[in-house]
Amino acid sequence: MNIFSFTAHFGSEEDCRNHFKEQRDKVGVTCKCGHKEHYWIKSVWSYECKKCRKRISLRSGTIMQSSNLSFLTWYKAMFLMSTTKKGFSAKEIQKQLGLKRYEPVWAMVHKLRKAMGNRDARYTLEGMIEFDEGYFTVESSEIEQEKGIRGKGAVGKQNVAMMAESTPLEDVSTGRKEKHVRYFKAKVLETHLSEEINETVKESIDNQSIVFTDKSASYVDIADFVELHVTEKSNKEVTQTTLKWVHIAISNAKRNMLGNYHKIKRKYLQLYLNEFIYKLNRRYFGDKLFDRLIIANITGL
Repeated sequence: MNIFSFTAHFGSEEDCRNHFKEQRDKVGVTCKCGHKEHYWIKSVWSYECKKCRKRISLRSGTIMQSSNLSFLTWYKAMFLMSTTKKGFSAKEIQKQLGLKRYEPVWAMVHKLRKAMGNRDARYTLEGMIEFDEGYFTVESSEIEQEKGIRGKGAVGKQNVAMMAESTPLEDVSTGRKEKHVRYFKAKVLETHLSEEINETVKESIDNQSIVFTDKSASYVDIADFVELHVTEKSNKEVTQTTLKWVHIAISNAKRNMLGNYHKIKRKYLQLYLNEFIYKLNRRYFGDKLFDRLIIANITGL
C-alpha cells in the first residue's frame, strides 16, 4: 500500500474506526465472563455482552486500550511501520505525524512492537533449524563502563539467540546445493548459561526438529529437547554454509538497528528485534503486511 492508497481508504477518523470494528468483528470479541455474543451500541461505540450486559469499548482488550491517541494516528503509525523494511524511529514517526509530544508516540510504537512479538510467539519453528548467538550494540550505563567487562559480557554488547528455519535444496541437474529459509526467531538472553538456552529451545523450536549449532558449551543439552542436535566447530566455512541464514539475519538486524535507531537501551532491545523479525517473517506479504499488523493490534495483548 502506498501513501495515496492509504489516504484514499483511511482519510478520516471515522474511516479508521469503522475499519477497525470490521476487523475486530472478524476476530471476535470475548467478554470477561467468557461469553462471545454481543450487541453493538453505536451511540457509545461499545459492545454489550448478551449474557452479563457488561460493556466493552472498541479499544478494550487491544493494544490501543488506555491510549488517548486517535484511531487515525494509530493507523498512520501502523502504515509507516509496515511500509518499509528498515522501519522508522519513534522520533521520525512523531515528525511524520506532526505531533507535539514524543512520549505518547514512543509508547504507541513500543506497544506495536510488543504486539508483533506476541504474534510471532504463537508459532514454533520446525524442521531443520540453525541456531546461534549474535552480540548487539546497546547503550551502556556508567556503572557498566566503570566495570570495563570484556568478552561475552562486554560493555555495550548484548547477546541474542537467533534461530532460522532452513531447508537444504539440491539442483538435480547441476548437483548444486543451496539452503532455502522460511521463518526466524530472535530472543534477548539474560545470561550465557545453558539453562537459558534450553528454555529458549523448548519454547521456540518443535521437539521433532533437527538443530544445527557450533560447539559452544552453552549448547550441550539441546539434544535433550529436539530430535537431533548436530554440532560443528565454528569457522568461516560453517558461517557460510551450515549456519548461513542465521548469520545473515544477525548481520541484517545489526545493520538495520545501527542505521535507524540511536542508542538502543538493553531493556528495549527485544522490542526492536520483534519488529525486525515480524517483518522478516512476512517479507512476501506486500500490501497485506499492514492488514496483518492491524490483526496483531487486536490480538496483541
